[in-house]
Amino acid sequence: MAKIQRALLSVSDKAGLVPFAQTLAGAGVELISTGGTAKALRDAGLVVKDISEHTGFPEMLDGRVKTLHPKVHGGLLYIRGNTEHEWAVKQHGIAPIDLVVVNLYPFEATVAKPGVSLHDAIENIDIGGPSMLRSAAKNHDHVTVIVDPKDYEEVAALVQATGETTLELRRKLAAKVYARTAAYDAAIAAHLEKAFSEQPSAVSLPKTLIVSAPLVQPLRYGENPHQQAALYGKFADYFKQLHGKELSYNNILDLTAATALIAEFTGDAPTLAILKHTNPCGVGQGTTLREAWDKAFTTDKQAPFGGIIAVNQPLDGPCAEAIAEIFSEVIVAPEFTEEALAVLTKKKNLRLLQILKNPATAAPWDVRSVGAESFLLQQRDLKLTTATDLKLVTKRAPSEAELKAMLFGWRVVKHLKSNAILYSASDRTLGVGAGQMSRVDSSRIAVWKAGEARLPLAGSVVCSDAFFPFPDGLIAAAEAGATAAIQPGGSVKDPEVIAAADARGVAMVFTGTRHFRH
Repeated sequence: MAKIQRALLSVSDKAGLVPFAQTLAGAGVELISTGGTAKALRDAGLVVKDISEHTGFPEMLDGRVKTLHPKVHGGLLYIRGNTEHEWAVKQHGIAPIDLVVVNLYPFEATVAKPGVSLHDAIENIDIGGPSMLRSAAKNHDHVTVIVDPKDYEEVAALVQATGETTLELRRKLAAKVYARTAAYDAAIAAHLEKAFSEQPSAVSLPKTLIVSAPLVQPLRYGENPHQQAALYGKFADYFKQLHGKELSYNNILDLTAATALIAEFTGDAPTLAILKHTNPCGVGQGTTLREAWDKAFTTDKQAPFGGIIAVNQPLDGPCAEAIAEIFSEVIVAPEFTEEALAVLTKKKNLRLLQILKNPATAAPWDVRSVGAESFLLQQRDLKLTTATDLKLVTKRAPSEAELKAMLFGWRVVKHLKSNAILYSASDRTLGVGAGQMSRVDSSRIAVWKAGEARLPLAGSVVCSDAFFPFPDGLIAAAEAGATAAIQPGGSVKDPEVIAAADARGVAMVFTGTRHFRH
C-alpha cells in the first residue's frame, strides 16, 4: 500500500480526535473534514479542508447531504493500480482518500433517553457516515477505516513510523466497521418497528429477531473447560466489579440469577439470598443484613460453599465478617461499605460486584439458543403477585403470618428450577427442592433439606411454582407440617387437591400465575 496522503474525518464523538489528527498532519497527511469536526480541528490549530471545497459542492439540506458525492466515494472505492479505475478517477478529477475516520450519529444514546420524540430519533439516523464506512471497508486493500476511537493509537503509531498501515490491521478494522454498522442498523430497526407499531407501549414480538451485542470480554471457558466462551452486551452498564479475579461463564449465570431474585425485594427489609447453580438455596430477611444472613445460611449450610450471595442493601461490616467465614465465589450488592470492603478484599479471589442498574429495567426479553440455528424469544417473567391477586379456595383462610409467608415464599419459588417446591416462613426459607421430574420428589427433597438443617416445618407454608397435578403433593406437604399452601391452580384435579387441603385444615390460595423455569 502507498503512503497515506489524504484523510477524511467526520465524527460525533470527538474524544481523542485532536491528538490523532495532529499525528496525521505531522506525517504530511492532508485533512478533510465536515462541520463540527472541522471546527474542532481548526480550533486546535490544524489546517483542514472543508468537504465542500473538496467536492466542489456545498453541504445542504441541514447537513443531510455533504459526503454523498462521487469525489468522496470514488476516492474511497477505486482500486489502486487498476487501469480502468485509475483512468476514470483521473478523468473526473477524483483524488484518493486513503484514511476514513467516522463514528456515527448517537442514535442508540438518543433513543435511550426518556420521552425521546420520533423526530429526534429519525434526525439521529446517520446516512453519510455508514456509507463512507462501508465504502472504505469494502476497499480495505487500499483504504484504512476507523470507526472506534480506541483504534487511533495503533493507526497513529504505524502512520508516524511508516506513513502507512498493514493489510492485517486494515482487515481487522474493516470487519469492525461492518459489525458496527450492523449493530447500528439493528438498533434503528428495533426502535422504528416499536415506534410504528399500532401499540407502541405494548410488548410486541419483533418480526425479525436481531441480536447485536459488542464483545465485553473473552472468558477462560464456558460451563466446562473444553468449551469456548465470551461475554457480550451491556453487562458493564449494570455491574461493576470492585475486586477479585476474572468472572467465569458460570459466575455470570449465577450472579445475574441472584440479582434477579434480590430485585424482588427492592425496598424491603434487609434481605440476603444465597444461590448455587442459579438456584436459591437460602433466603433470609431481618432487621439487619447479618440477621438476614443467619436465616439464609441456616436453610442449608452445605450448598453455599462456592456460592453466590446477593443483598438488597449496602453490604456492611458485620454481615461481611459472617460471610467471610465460608468460601464464596461472588457477592453482589448495591454498595459495599468501607468496613465490608476491608474484610472481603482480604480474599484475593472473591469477586465483589456492585449493582449499577436493576436488570429488571432492561429490555423485557429473554433470548435462548436452541441449536439448529434457531432461537426462542420470550417476555421475561417479571410478574409480581400481591395479596389482592390471591384467590382463597379452601374453607380456612390463611392467618396474617401465613399470608406473609406465602408472599415471601412466592417471590423465591419463582426463581427455582422446575419442578420447584419451597417451604417458607414469613422471613426465611426452610426447605428447598428444585429441578426434579416429579413435584413430589421436589417436596421430599425440601423436607429432607429442612430436616438436615434442623428447621421444623410445623406451621410453614408450602409454595409450588406450578399446580399440584394430584393431591399427593399437597398431602405430603401437610404431613411434613405445612399449614398453608400457595400455588397457581389450574389442574383438572384441583377439586381433589382442595378437598385434601380442607380435610387437613390447610389454608390454600391460587395465584393464577405459573412460574416454570427450565
